[in-house]
Amino acid sequence: MTGKTIADLTAGDHAEITRVVQDADVAAFVEAVGDYNPVHSDPGYAATTPFKEPIAPGIFTAGLISAVIGTQLPGPGAIYLSQSLRFVKPVKAGDTITARAEIVEVIRERNRVRIHTVCTNQRGEEVLSGEAWVMPTRTRVTYEGPARVPAAAALALQPWAWTARAVALWGTMSLAMLRGFARRS
Repeated sequence: MTGKTIADLTAGDHAEITRVVQDADVAAFVEAVGDYNPVHSDPGYAATTPFKEPIAPGIFTAGLISAVIGTQLPGPGAIYLSQSLRFVKPVKAGDTITARAEIVEVIRERNRVRIHTVCTNQRGEEVLSGEAWVMPTRTRVTYEGPARVPAAAALALQPWAWTARAVALWGTMSLAMLRGFARRS
């Protein structure tokens, strides 16, 4: 990946990524940010909503826009300054989401670009739209990414990750029960 400087960018430049939304990805995101809204993780509760099944947090989908900006346009070294978002349709596990960023304005003297951002699903329906302001890197940045754990090692560690999550959940539930008992006393 190579970050582009303001000199490399023009209106109309665009980039996109496509990802299939997995239950495990949504669950990891919910756990990472602490968004325990049951519409994201409880199928029983979600069945009572207009969505009828769990939906991904909107910011999960917006994160795909961040991935395009941070890896492709302008790429590594870019600083995300702002983002407006409009959530148009729900995103569910199994959806294939394409996140696209297109430069609509380049302000060279301020080292800023205005980017139209949109995510669409596998049916071509818009699920998110917005606009971002980004400051490209001043010098070209080439980044190969972090060292990755080999797949075999990750597979071997998976049971331990599940165990750690189960222990954390048990601890959270225990604290909640203790708080409930304390309130009754």
